[in-house]
Amino acid sequence: MRLQGIEIRTIRMPLVAPFRTSFGVETVRETLLVRAVTDAAEGWGECGASEEPLYSSEYTHGAAEVLRRHLVPALSGVELRDAHALAPALGRFKGHRLAKSALETAVLDADLRGRGVPLSHALGATRSRVACGVSVGITDTIPALLDAVAGYLDAGYVRIKLKIEPGWDLEPVRAVRERFGDIDLQVDANASYRPADARHLARLDAFDLTLLEQPLAADDLLGHARLARAVETPICLDESILSAHHAAAAIELGSCSIVNIKPGRVGGYLEARRIHDVCSAHDVPVWCGGMLETGIGRAANLALAALPGCTMPGDTSASDRYFSTDLTEPFRLEDGHLAVPTGPGIGVVPLPEVLEEVTVEREWIPVAAA
Repeated sequence: MRLQGIEIRTIRMPLVAPFRTSFGVETVRETLLVRAVTDAAEGWGECGASEEPLYSSEYTHGAAEVLRRHLVPALSGVELRDAHALAPALGRFKGHRLAKSALETAVLDADLRGRGVPLSHALGATRSRVACGVSVGITDTIPALLDAVAGYLDAGYVRIKLKIEPGWDLEPVRAVRERFGDIDLQVDANASYRPADARHLARLDAFDLTLLEQPLAADDLLGHARLARAVETPICLDESILSAHHAAAAIELGSCSIVNIKPGRVGGYLEARRIHDVCSAHDVPVWCGGMLETGIGRAANLALAALPGCTMPGDTSASDRYFSTDLTEPFRLEDGHLAVPTGPGIGVVPLPEVLEEVTVEREWIPVAAA
């Protein structure tokens, strides 16, 4: 495989409804697409970064700059037999996992398309469809939250995850549990609590939650281990897990009993697979998280979510959860599940007319042959 060049596109797509977490409110999804062109095929990757550095230190224009100035030029003269060669080539650059993931995914997609291999097969998926949950942002009122949850349950989602933060936790969770009974119910705190809040968080045990996701700061593995001993609700880690090494450390410390794998957060689908394998070896269930992806990122996430260790419904919602018109052919929910793409690579491509409509910047960077 010879890489000829990389195209970076900044896109802006309006969300069907504002999505609010403790990080802020998003009404428009601004992110990057990366297109890798090789001598055999072209491939696509999506960057999980948002317009502002709130979820992580990365943000859209920063990711574009590091791709433009450092990551893509580093591939000139490098022999890329396949996408596994990218991590060593980019290893000297610290962090920037979301940008690295987008680049690796584009090259991986191109490589697999050229060989006619679906990403799901390359990763080792064992299912042709995956159960889908939905992440429900913080609403202005509890009645508005109940209406939103009712709509998602009516649509067929098999798991509800509520965003919580100090001041918006016990009462909304109680209201949802009382209204909808024995549903698969989770909460996600996005690192908005402190270790001193352990007694308060223990009050969530009364609601028989499937998990409490990332209650404390991302770098506080010891705090999560202490909290896990103080509450009955299983602790799931998200922002804390940046690699297979982090996953192994968290499991050994007892910081979590469940892991949310976001491929962009960990640097790509190859590292995501390694995390899956580490967790599976320790009987720790995993699931695939979401970052408001378009159909490009959603297709790749479904391939990961079909792995054998992904035993819990993830955030791989249908296209209409976020977008009135998706960037690809829409993913539609059927009996609470989404089908895993079967075509080569990630199995989808952008719709040309939609892609042009949502593109606000684009740049082509040639890559010198090895």
